[in-house]
Amino acid sequence: MSEPLLSAQNLTKKFGGLTAVNDFSVELFEGEIVGLIGPNGAGKTTVFNLLTGVYSPDAGSIRLCGQSTARKSPDRVTASGLARTFQNIRLFKEMTVLENVKVGFESHRTSSLLKAVLRHPEFRAEEKRLHERALELLSIFGIENKAEDISSSLPYGQQRKLEIARALAAQPRVLLLDEPAAGMNDSESENLRELLHKIRERFSLTILLIEHDMPFVMGLVKRLLVLDHGTTIARGSPAEVRANPTVIEAYLGKEDEPAA
Repeated sequence: MSEPLLSAQNLTKKFGGLTAVNDFSVELFEGEIVGLIGPNGAGKTTVFNLLTGVYSPDAGSIRLCGQSTARKSPDRVTASGLARTFQNIRLFKEMTVLENVKVGFESHRTSSLLKAVLRHPEFRAEEKRLHERALELLSIFGIENKAEDISSSLPYGQQRKLEIARALAAQPRVLLLDEPAAGMNDSESENLRELLHKIRERFSLTILLIEHDMPFVMGLVKRLLVLDHGTTIARGSPAEVRANPTVIEAYLGKEDEPAA
């Protein structure tokens, strides 16, 4: 098997006396779509914050595309090939849809600030290329006709798609999606599932996603990890995870013993 694009080994993160993530490990290989699930408060978003450099682990290591991410800031992690979306949509709400996507290009711009100020031909050429590229990304998600609209005016489902388009602008090899189907109806979720398969093929992506919509995630991924109270309690195929008694107990609770 080839080397993993993203490898996290034995990650632990504590906040005061609370262990948010305990000895978490995952390896993501090229082209995979992997799900990270668990009850609310299980530590899933903390894992994403560790992988993206928002938090530094108290123990463990992370390697992205063969290189350690230790002491890298989030923007440098992004430039190294990893982008993410957020559980709570974080668009620039007063900027246009097109401008939001262009923000995603910042880590890969080549024109200097001086060339931008002087409107150098090299800067203008890059601006034209990025403008066309942003429209192309919007067209993949069917919202290119909203390019000049203020992003906050988009329906919720389209805001989710815009956030993914902006993440793709960073040219990631690994994409982390935090509840991408949240707030979507069945039709929108099915459309998103097809889009994720499409962008994985088109951009040679590896995807790790957090999701609470079980039908959505079970129909999308080949492999799942389950967190509960910061600890991995199961991993395997959707069928294996669905039938795991420990997972069922974590989600539904343990039945009380019947009274004598």
